[in-house]
Amino acid sequence: LDVRILVSLVSALEITSSPTAPLEKASGQSVKLDCQFSLTSSDTGPLDIEWSLLASDNQINDQVVILYSGDRVYEDYYEPMKGRVHFNTPDPKSGDASINLTGLKSTDTGTYQCKVKKAPGIASKKMQLIVMVRPSKPKCTTEGTLEEGKDIVMRCSTTEGTKPMQYKWEKTSDSKLLPSSSVMDPVAGTINVKNVSTSASGSYRCVASNRVGSEECVLYLHVTPPHNTGGILAGSIIAVLLILLLLAIILYCFFRARKNKKYEKEICNEIKEDVPPPKSRVSSARSFSQMGSQRSSVGSMSPSNLHDYTLKSQYSMKSQYDKIPSTEEYDRPPSQVPLPPPTAARMAGPNLTRMGAIPVMTPAQNRDGSIV
Repeated sequence: LDVRILVSLVSALEITSSPTAPLEKASGQSVKLDCQFSLTSSDTGPLDIEWSLLASDNQINDQVVILYSGDRVYEDYYEPMKGRVHFNTPDPKSGDASINLTGLKSTDTGTYQCKVKKAPGIASKKMQLIVMVRPSKPKCTTEGTLEEGKDIVMRCSTTEGTKPMQYKWEKTSDSKLLPSSSVMDPVAGTINVKNVSTSASGSYRCVASNRVGSEECVLYLHVTPPHNTGGILAGSIIAVLLILLLLAIILYCFFRARKNKKYEKEICNEIKEDVPPPKSRVSSARSFSQMGSQRSSVGSMSPSNLHDYTLKSQYSMKSQYDKIPSTEEYDRPPSQVPLPPPTAARMAGPNLTRMGAIPVMTPAQNRDGSIV
């Protein structure tokens, strides 16, 4: 009896697929999880095939991915894999319990278990799947001042990608050699260049890669000679001084023009105040009439006073004729200039002679009052 039991156990249901190493696939790809089995004549019960994603934490239950039971396939057990998991053959009873996963995602990473049951036989197999994300297109940047003699850092980084990630820098122009003072970090994706020179200028390429793919980016480096800070400072100071000088000239001209305008206005007011008003015609006619009356009164004087009166008349008439004519009289036409009464001038001479007076010649004068 014991021998029969031993023979039945040996010839029971068995998973024939060989153990496999962890499977590494890139996201978006497909994978086949192999699970082949064999039955014996003693396995007479119904066939059940169950695929599960084992939980990494003992506190969480295993998740059934797909199930075959009662000659029927059930594929919608796990919502994140809905429509992406299928049996490899339409009829798993033939001994092929393998499944196919399509459109792999990083969340599909984990340990899967294939369990086949056909009473009284039970067999299972575990396998590990690692879904890796290929690197996204990296970004190449520089840190620091691209000036000769300065220290710079060239950095290459990606936003997506399953680690471990490797970065490799290479120069694609000129000598295709990295600067002699550069130190590259393949894990961080950086190159530190000390005391950079203009010979480091050129194009560089960074390749980011992991076990499932690679991407690259290009960086152009342009190192400039050091700036002449002394010349720039001197030029700035000169520019500021020129601006200040220009402002000073503008202010000087403005105040000078304002002062001249004020001076001209004061001179104009002084001239208007000093000019005397022109004499009226009445005053000129009155002076001539007074002279005529004085001459006519000579006849009534006595011989004793005649000499004194003659001298006074001479000086008074001379002072009258020596007066500078006013602006109005000067500008008046000759026809409008008032003349002394003719009768007085004619009668003055005979009367004085008749009375014994000595005639005195009075210098003739023109319109302007000058002696002829």
